[in-house]
Amino acid sequence: MLIFLCLFQMPQEQYAHRSAMQSSEGPQVYKVGIYGWRKRCLYFFVLLLMILILVNLAMTIWILKVMNFTIDGMGNLRITEKGLKLEGDSEFLKPLYAKEIRARPGNPLYFQSARNVTVNILNEKTKVLTRLVTGPQAVEAHSQKFEVKSLSGKLLFSADDNEVVVGAERLRVLGAEGTVFPKSIETPSVRADPFKELRLESPTRSLVMEAPKGIEINAEAGNMEATCRTELRLESKDGEITLNAANIRLPRLPLASHSSTGSRQKIYELCVCSNGRLFLSQAGASSTCQINTSICS
Repeated sequence: MLIFLCLFQMPQEQYAHRSAMQSSEGPQVYKVGIYGWRKRCLYFFVLLLMILILVNLAMTIWILKVMNFTIDGMGNLRITEKGLKLEGDSEFLKPLYAKEIRARPGNPLYFQSARNVTVNILNEKTKVLTRLVTGPQAVEAHSQKFEVKSLSGKLLFSADDNEVVVGAERLRVLGAEGTVFPKSIETPSVRADPFKELRLESPTRSLVMEAPKGIEINAEAGNMEATCRTELRLESKDGEITLNAANIRLPRLPLASHSSTGSRQKIYELCVCSNGRLFLSQAGASSTCQINTSICS
C-alpha cells in the first residue's frame, strides 16, 4: 500500500496547475505510466522479490536432497505395503507404538539405550500386566508367571508365587560354594558329576533326610564319609540295621582293663553296655564282658 501511495500520489498544487493550463491553453495529452525514481523503486522491489523466490526454491530443493525425500518415503524410512521400513540406525525421542517390530531376514534386531530398555504389556485400561526391564545392574521381569521353554515346547524353567519348577533333565550348580537351601528341598536324586565328589553339609544346623520308602546312599567308585561334631545316630524303629562288609573296624573303642596274670593275647570280644556303649575286652574261655562292667558307668 505504501508503494502505490508513493508512486501515484500527487500534490494538490500540481492538479490545480494542470487544470489552470488546460483551461487557458486548451485540451492537452498526458502520458500514463511510472517514471523517474518511482520506476526505479518498483524495479528494485520486483528484483528483490525474484531473488527471495529463487533463494526459497534453492533452500527447498536442498532440504529435499539432504532429507532424501522420495515418493516411497523420507531418509531411511520407506513406506511399503506391509508398513514402514527403516534402514540403518534409528532414534526415537518419544514413545513408539507399533503392532510388530522385526528385523530384515537374516539380520539381528538391536535395542540400544543409555540407561535401560523397558517393555510393557498393557490391558484395555492401560494397566501394566507384564514388564521386562533390562538395566545396567540387572534384568527384571514382573509378571504372574515366568516360563522358559525349549524349541520343542518342553518346559525348562517356571516360576510363580507358589513354586519354582526346573524341567531340565539335569540341574548343574557350578558355584564354588555349592548351593544353599534355607528350607527343605524335594528331589528324587542328588548326584555329582563324574569324577567329582558330592558333599551334603550343614555348617550350623542339622541335616535331615527323610523318605517314605527308603534312602539309598551309593558311592560306586569311591569312599563314603559321614562326619559330625557330637553324635552320629543310626536308628531303625521297626526294622534292622545291617552292616554288610568284608571288614568292619571300630578303631577308637575303649579297651577294658585286664588281669596281668596269664599270657597276653591279641584276641578280644566286643561287648555292649546297657546304654548301648561298645567296648573291647580280652577274650577268655568264657565271656569277660561281665567282669569289665565298670567301663559302662
